[in-house]
Amino acid sequence: MTEARRSTRDEAPRSSTVGTGVRTPSDAVPVQRARPLPGPPVDTPLVIETRGLTKRYGARAAVDDVDLHVARGDRYGFLGPNGSGKTTMVRMLLGLVFATRGEIRVLGHEVPKEVQQVLPRIGAMVEGPAAYGHLSGRANLDLLDASGPGPRAGRRQRVGEAMERVGLGGVDRRPVRTYSLGMRQRLGLAGALLSQPDLLILDEPTNGLDPHGIREIRELLIELNEEGTTVFLSSHLLAEIEALCTTVGVVDRGRLVLEKPLDAVRHVTGRVLLRTPDPDRAAAVLGSALVDRVPDGGLVIVPAHGDGASGLARHLVGAGIPIDSLEPETVSLEDVVVRITGPGSDRA
Repeated sequence: MTEARRSTRDEAPRSSTVGTGVRTPSDAVPVQRARPLPGPPVDTPLVIETRGLTKRYGARAAVDDVDLHVARGDRYGFLGPNGSGKTTMVRMLLGLVFATRGEIRVLGHEVPKEVQQVLPRIGAMVEGPAAYGHLSGRANLDLLDASGPGPRAGRRQRVGEAMERVGLGGVDRRPVRTYSLGMRQRLGLAGALLSQPDLLILDEPTNGLDPHGIREIRELLIELNEEGTTVFLSSHLLAEIEALCTTVGVVDRGRLVLEKPLDAVRHVTGRVLLRTPDPDRAAAVLGSALVDRVPDGGLVIVPAHGDGASGLARHLVGAGIPIDSLEPETVSLEDVVVRITGPGSDRA
């Protein structure tokens, strides 16, 4: 829960699920505004927009001159290797860390200047969600809801609905110290949903979940998005981003190196991938149409103009070449990310 929401009766948890209050970081540097940030374009409303956003720790730039654009209704995947600046970026969007320089606008308001107007409309989970272990999941959410702007009336219903949506309805009375890591992640997400937010900002929300749990959370996020909630998801898990998101931003060593619709990142190249038990003979038959070989023995072919995969298959079969598979070559999200980023900070 946020530090503004922590009770003095127990040791304060170290991580945060953000709602209505924030503290001022002790190392904060006021945002330097070199120029006013214009409002979002009328034809493409933006719920998150940054310009030149930078956060330095001494000589090291954790976030370096980032211009981010998250449109209303997006499921935006924020990708990058470990240590690339994703969590620092998320914390700046929520006013938990102040930028060294640059500008931020979230839901039409400047952050951190107007962060108190923004936070009641945001549900967020940053890193590992924190909770009081001796209290039940329901009691933790009661405290979180009580610290927010919502009325006391209806709290029981709000908490119950949030617990049910994340799959914790049957264990809401159990102490959180008995929860698994995946259950704690679900509880953090339930806290983010209490205010029925316009924007969800999530940092590694499926951490600790088994495959069934990952699918459930993915389906829930899609459902919330279809109901009107914009989702900003920070992760290093390519498969999750590819299964969930409509737009991707890729950060490497603090810099934004790609921001595109997912369908524009994954694309068909126009070439054909052939797998055959006799690749050498196939190569001889293909001649100049063969342009590359892949590590698993596949052959990459550029079909003659107007020929296509079907004409290529007829040509190969006519030459007596057995075919295991013949399919369009595609560029995956993984291909793109590996090509444009370096190794993470957890690699020596």
